[in-house]
Amino acid sequence: MKLVLTIVELLRQLMERQALRRFDTGDLSEEQEDRIGLTLMLLEDRMAELRERYDLAPEDLNIDLGPLGPLLPR
Repeated sequence: MKLVLTIVELLRQLMERQALRRFDTGDLSEEQEDRIGLTLMLLEDRMAELRERYDLAPEDLNIDLGPLGPLLPR
C-alpha cells in the first residue's frame, strides 16, 4: 500500500504543479481555477485520510532512490 500511495502522491504533486503553471499563464477561466483548486484540496484531504488509515506519515511516502535521492521533492 505504501508504494501505491507514493505513486498517487507523486501524481498529485505533478498535477498541482501543472495547475500552478496554468494559473500563472492565465489560460484558465475563473470557474476552471475554482474547480481545479477544489479538486486538489479534496485530493490532498483524501490522501491524508488514506495515510492515516494505513498509519503512514507524509515522509513515509518519500522513497529513497539511492544515488538519485528521494522520489518526492518535499
